[in-house]
This record gives sequence, structure tokens and C-alpha cells, in this order.
Amino acid sequence: MVGHTEWVEFGRVERVPAAGDIAHSTDAWEAPGGGGAVAAVQLARLAGSCTFFTALGEDERGAWSRRDLQALGVRVEASERPEPNRRAFVLVDDQSERTITTFGRRLDPTERDELAWDELEATDAAYVCAGSPEAIRLARRAAVLVGTTRVMDLLDEADVELDALVGSARDAAERYATGRLTHPPGLLVLTEEAHGGTWQTADGRGGAFDAVAPPGPMVDSYGAGDSFAAGLAFALASKMGLEATLRLAARCGAWCVAGRGPYGNQLTAADLER
Repeated sequence: MVGHTEWVEFGRVERVPAAGDIAHSTDAWEAPGGGGAVAAVQLARLAGSCTFFTALGEDERGAWSRRDLQALGVRVEASERPEPNRRAFVLVDDQSERTITTFGRRLDPTERDELAWDELEATDAAYVCAGSPEAIRLARRAAVLVGTTRVMDLLDEADVELDALVGSARDAAERYATGRLTHPPGLLVLTEEAHGGTWQTADGRGGAFDAVAPPGPMVDSYGAGDSFAAGLAFALASKMGLEATLRLAARCGAWCVAGRGPYGNQLTAADLER
């Protein structure tokens, strides 16, 4: 996993307050979050291990992030920046939708960081959601490389061939225009939440896939998309067929929404056997 993390304060409210309103939280907790952290934990739970290439602030939130991610089974390869760790505030409403506000600069890993970049040459899959263009080129050493449409400018500058590109068709910040990249991704997957999503291959084939029903009531949508992307990377590295790959990724997203926070109910290797 190559990407970013931020320390997140979560609050559950009946509804997100309108301008001038006051909302009273009925539950509150804190955890490391951000696309990189969530995907790294999901990959560790599926594959048994995951190394997370990232950057952390030299403050208590950076230290907490390292500690908690390691406790969740992730090996953290992180440089420390002489600035506060990025943080975020997330409200989860009664419809299980999350609303996110970030504070501070996103800290991305770069090729100048003294991290174990050489290990990527023996890595089955890497998922990239942040990093310098050169760091993304280093991630291309992995057998499978998956990127997110959330960082199209970085992917464009890195100019690498992606085995897969994943994003949300409903999020304006994650839209993808065909032809945007010099090298078309081997597989483009755009999700549509409970409606499943669509897929398209570099050779022109395409279609739709169905969503998977959560294993219980919807609790919290935070991290569902990042869990989906991690499941996609895992399935591609496992050389699953296209249908099985998309179903596994959809299961990861569905399992995530049935738990409190991003790590409350992520899919595990044991679940794959059921």
C-alpha cells in the first residue's frame, strides 16, 4: 500500500447539521483513517500481511497512527515530517452516510524517503492512493499495480501502466474521462454504491456488476470504497477471473459498511472460505 493516512475523530449524529445548527453526537471514537490506512488494513486481513508506505507527522497523532495500524496487523514503513499529522473529523448520520472534513496538509510518501522501496519488486500487488510521481513509479515494481481516480493528476504525471484503476462514478472528485491517461488501465472499475458498478477493459470489453448485500444492517459507510479497492488489488494478485474479482471487491465494500468505523467488520481471509 502506497498512500496517506490521517487521524480521524468520528461522531455519530442523527443528521449532519445545517448552517447554524448544533448536532449532538450519540457515539464518538478515534482511529487512523484515510484511503491508505483503510486499504492497508483490508489487504492485511485478506493476505495476512501488508506493508504501508506512507508519511506521518512528528506529533502524537502520527505516533498514535503508527501504533494503531501496527496493532491492526499492518507493517508501517513511514518517514516522519516535521509538522502536525493530518487529521479529519467524520460525522456518520442515521442513514450511515459519512461526511468528512480534513485539517492540515496531506502527507504523501516520496522517493526521497528512506523506506524499503526495493521490497516492491517482490510484492504481489500494490495499491496507490497518494504519493509523489516517482513513488508511484517505484510502486510499479509490484506484479500488479492498482490506482484510484482520486489522484488522476499524480497518475498522469507518473505515466505508468496500471493493471486497474478504480473510483466512484458518483463522486465528482473521482470521475474518469476516457483517454485521460497515456496508458489506458488494464481494467477500469467505477462503483455506484448499492447499485454495483461498471467495468471496462483496455481492449474495449465492458459491462456491469452487482452489489453484494451487507452481512448485517448498514452501520457506517466510511472506508467502504477503500476496502473495495483493496479487495480488487488482492483479487487481481490472486489471479481470480474478472467476475470473481469484482465480486470479492464488492464483498469487501459490503462487509465494511456493516461495522462501526472502517475496521469494525472488514472482510477477512477466513470469510473467503465461507
